[in-house]
Amino acid sequence: MQVKLIVGDMSDHPLLDNFFSTHNRAAVMHFVAYIAVGESVTYPAKYYRNNVVGTLTLLEAMLGASINKLIFSSTCALYGVPEFIPLTEDHPQNPISRYATSKWMVEGILDDFDIAYNLKSVSFHYFNAAGADPNGLLGEDHIPETHLIPLVLLAALGKSESIFIFGTDYPTPDGTCIPDYIHVNDLAQAHILGLQYLLNRGESEVFNLGNGNSFSVRQVIETAQEVTGKDIQIIERDRRPGDPPILVGSSDKVGTKLGWNPQYPHLHKIITHGWQWHQKRHGHI
Repeated sequence: MQVKLIVGDMSDHPLLDNFFSTHNRAAVMHFVAYIAVGESVTYPAKYYRNNVVGTLTLLEAMLGASINKLIFSSTCALYGVPEFIPLTEDHPQNPISRYATSKWMVEGILDDFDIAYNLKSVSFHYFNAAGADPNGLLGEDHIPETHLIPLVLLAALGKSESIFIFGTDYPTPDGTCIPDYIHVNDLAQAHILGLQYLLNRGESEVFNLGNGNSFSVRQVIETAQEVTGKDIQIIERDRRPGDPPILVGSSDKVGTKLGWNPQYPHLHKIITHGWQWHQKRHGHI
């Protein structure tokens, strides 16, 4: 399939107008955002300008081109510190970072645009996207890298000397945080189902995208050592502010309404795919 790449800025209204006027499009998938939680607290203006104002520009350009269907990448961080587990879509929203607040604001805008302009949207609340394409074609490569699994795999490759565990005194079985990891291919499949739902005249909806299984930070490191056969040095540090002890989402709603079911729910497979890609990416295959 031929895919045309246009490099530009989501806030560039003339570019968006030109693109939408010269290409016949039925819907938009919106993945653009700054995502570093710590940076969002230090530089909130950057996050509001890009994540909120940029999205508003995109929505206005869509309406100008009579495009009224949007898939939006949102986040489980909207829920803040969980009041109950597993998190469902009706959990109270209490974002504690400006990154999460920016996503929360966009979801409010989408609600308003649905009422005022009949713009239908599906917002996916991502938990922790992880893994890589099983064929090794695509994987995680952030600069700087902040995600646990690629950091652990980079340590296994010798690209860093150790991996940090932030907090070993949480009220969990091994004392470390327990996030919810979802394989990136499962994430992609959900977006296809969400698009089909909107094209079939579905109403605006919000869905959690979580694995339903939970794995502690220490389990991630131990599984990575098993997959890679490498001894990974661990340095234990104090807790980081805002990290909840357990963050596990319920995906019952997306399963029922869109027929979504994770194909790679097991941590071993998630890390194996990530390891295959990282070895290829750094010339070890």
